[in-house]
Parts: sequence; structure tokens; C-alpha cells
Amino acid sequence: MPKRELILLALDASPILKLMEPALKAAGYQVAIVHDSSGLIKALAESTPSLVLIGEKFNGKNGFEEAEVMLDRFPTLPILLYAEKDTSNIAKAVLYSGLSGYIYPPLRTDDIVNAVKASLARARKLGDWLRREVKKTTSSLAEKAKISEAERAKLEAIFANTRDGVIILDENKQVVLINNTACQVFKVDESKAIGRLLLDVIAHPEVIALLSRADDQILKNHEIDFDGGKVFNTQLSPIPNVGFVLSLQDITYIREADRVKSEFINTVSHDLRSPLTAVLGYTELIGRVGELNEQQKDFMRRLEDAVKHITSLVNDLLDLSRMEAGFDTRRESVQLENILQQALTALDGQVKKKKIVVDAKIADIIPSVTANPIRIRQMMDNILENAIKYTPTHGTVEINLRSEDRQVIFNIIDTGPGIPVNEQSRIFEKFYRATNASDDIVGTGLGLAIVKSIVDSHNGRVWVESTIGVGSTFFVVLPAAE
Repeated sequence: MPKRELILLALDASPILKLMEPALKAAGYQVAIVHDSSGLIKALAESTPSLVLIGEKFNGKNGFEEAEVMLDRFPTLPILLYAEKDTSNIAKAVLYSGLSGYIYPPLRTDDIVNAVKASLARARKLGDWLRREVKKTTSSLAEKAKISEAERAKLEAIFANTRDGVIILDENKQVVLINNTACQVFKVDESKAIGRLLLDVIAHPEVIALLSRADDQILKNHEIDFDGGKVFNTQLSPIPNVGFVLSLQDITYIREADRVKSEFINTVSHDLRSPLTAVLGYTELIGRVGELNEQQKDFMRRLEDAVKHITSLVNDLLDLSRMEAGFDTRRESVQLENILQQALTALDGQVKKKKIVVDAKIADIIPSVTANPIRIRQMMDNILENAIKYTPTHGTVEINLRSEDRQVIFNIIDTGPGIPVNEQSRIFEKFYRATNASDDIVGTGLGLAIVKSIVDSHNGRVWVESTIGVGSTFFVVLPAAE
């Protein structure tokens, strides 16, 4: 009787766990459950699970980070993510992290079993089969020549029928195996590629850049664009005692879906501006044609506030669409200290209203940056407004602007409620709000997404460090002008 495959469930106690365990057991799988990181590490060390199903939030930690730790140790281990809901950001994160896929509610038992079966089938074709066969029959590339002709034919058949592009490299980055998909993508001849350095076979600049990072301790993946509109998510992973595997997954359909979504948002947002302007104009005229009582005046104020909020949301969506479409090309020499002073002056009314103490520390010498001054002002406005908005009355906001190693560093420290650790990586997503944010604080949910888009378009970096009950510090680093 064949040994049943082991499915490891790394999930918090919940109704979905009660559904998954019996469903997988009924399908003929062994099931083990862990509820924390130490239990997960122990289970991986003591057993060989065929697949791990981990929650997006696991024991108060980020499931993606836990999955990345597992993939660093077991690059071919198939991992499924259980997400609380389906979003385009989740789909992208799953691809970028190298996970096998994800499932989300509402779920039936068939959905769970089919997702596990599909991931295991793919793992058998590529990751698991290659790992087991190489481990059983070889301990080095030199021993690979001893594999029987039947096993070699089996390996070649698997490669030939794998839809993802796969290139196996030795430790010197010479091509050991390359499948038909990879040959078609890069337009190379398999017989001429085997045994040669990958850089001598493929001259694509983005592949060269990815390969140069092979020894770095960073996520080794990249989106590569080809002529004709094809886009591939490329990942470089180490294989112990062998070298590396370069895999290519066609994500053209995701890029196209994102483009269509952006066009839709841009079109709808643009078409909403005219009627919103008309509504706001007529609300202002109503009071001029006749006296209103106090309740009517209150209703009109509420209506104006709502229209202004929607207009602000539409404007933010349009700005984000323009930046993501690459239309933000204006660049000139900009002094950040001047823009910071202008932004602080504009927000002086809000600061005084909440009686907040603002301490701005600006270094004597700040190099200029090559940037779009309008976008940089927008970025600073959004970060400063956030700090003032979330800092309580009589609180403090500290601002620092300095330069270091040909970089201009801007950071702002508030004394707000802070951001939960497991949510800090998501606050730059569109419409995302921290779970501890007060409902009384209004906003479009796009401010920080716009900040990140602006910083990214200027080849900079932005991140946050935060402690619950203490406050948050936002950092922006931009390259100084040459």
C-alpha cells in the first residue's frame, strides 16, 4: 500500500482549519497541524511534508515571511497560502514569493482538495521530482553522468512538458539543463547552450542583472519584458550540491489585467469629475436662492464635505494612474528643504488647531535631487498630513532632513497610535488602512500608495518603523543629483 502524502497545515485555530483537516483526510492525505513558528520548524525537521498550507496571518506573524524562510531552506517545497480575501496585491505577492498558489473564502471541501492536488502535481513534475531523483542518484554533477538512459529520458520528458521555463545551472553558472519553453523564450538552441556559461548563451540585460545577484542575500526574482508584450516572472534559486535553477513563469495575463484595471479606474475617475463639480456648484448656489434653516444648512455642509471627499478620491486615483502609466517624466534640480518649508507653511493651520509641537531639523547643506517638484511636494504633503492627522492633540512631530553617501534622507516621527508589525508591509497598498486606525480619521486610503509610487519613480526607497502606543517613523531616501 503506497505511503500517504503528508500535508502540513500552519494555521491559527479557526473554522476554516476545522474544514480543511477532515477534507484532506477524506481525500487520502495525512494531515499534521502546527500553530506557531517553533512547531513549524520542528515539523519540517522531523518529517518530509509533501505540501505546506500556511495562513496569510500565522500566530501573529506575516505568512509570506514565514513562507520565505521555508523556501530558503527547501526551495522546491510547494507552499499554498490561505488568504482572508482575494486581491490583485495578494496574487502578485504569491508570484513574487515563489509560492505554488493561494486559496481564499468562500471555500468548499472540493476547492481545498483540488488546490492541494494541483500544487502537488506541479511539484512532482519539477521541484519534488528533481530534488528526490538528484538526491537519490547523485551527490554532485559529476555523478549525473551515471544516471541510466531510462532515467535521463524521464527527466528530459518532464522538462519538455513543463509549461514554465526552467534552466539548471552548475555552481559556475554553466547550463546543465534547459527545457523547450526556456529555449523558445530566449530563442536559443538547446544543443548549443548545454555546457556553456549562461551569460554566453543569453544576452538579455535583465537576466544578466539577476544572475549578478546570485550570491546576495536578497530575493532573487525579477519581471522581464520581451518584444511582443510578453512578461515573465523570473526567479533564481540555489540547489544544494548542484548550483542554481532559473525558472520563468508567464505573467503576461496579470500585467494585462492590471493595465485594463488601471484604464478602467482612469476612465471612471475622469468621467466622475464633471458631475461632481456640478453637484458641488449647485450645493453652493442653493443657499443664495433662499434662506435655509439650521438643519438644512447642516445637511448642505455634510453634502459639500462628502462631494469634496469623493473629488479628492477621484483626483488621487487619476494621479496614481498617471504615475503608474509612466506619464510622470518631468525632472529638474530640486532643493528638498525649500519644498519642506512650503509644505509646513501650508499645514500650519492644522498644526495650530491640534496644538501640535513640530520640531524640524534641517542640515546646513542638502544636495539637490533630480525630481518632479510637484510630485515631491505631493509626497511630502501626504506624509506630513498623515503625521499630523494621527498625532493626538498636544502631541509632537519631529522632522529630519539630511544627506549621507550621495543620498538625501527625509524622515518624520509622529506620536500617533502606531501600526501593528504584521501590517506595516501593507500600508503602502491602495485603500489599505491599519486595523487600529480610528474611524473618526477620514482619508481616501491612497495617500501612502501615492507616496510609494512617487518615491519609486524617482529611484528612491520608502519604509516605516512603528511601535504600537508609541508612534511611527516614515523614511524616504532619494538619490542626490549627480
